[in-house]
Amino acid sequence: MSEDAKPTHKISLCLGSSCFVRGNEQNLETVENFLKERDLEAQIELRGLRCREDCARGPRVEIDGKVYLEAAPEKMLAILKSNFGE
Repeated sequence: MSEDAKPTHKISLCLGSSCFVRGNEQNLETVENFLKERDLEAQIELRGLRCREDCARGPRVEIDGKVYLEAAPEKMLAILKSNFGE
């Protein structure tokens, strides 16, 4: 992919304190590893978000506009594979 190409997908993780301690700290690492292992880093914009007030149902992850609540670390790899393939 050329350096000028823009990402075609977006992954956003809530980095508010509740979501962060409920699992988005681990989810962030899982996402980074997933993208690196599959050489998808240039195709996907990864960003952190401030609290979206879904604290009771966190951790909150958003992929291409689809919101995943209660995205526990043990579910994160399956969520990524369902969106981007094995």
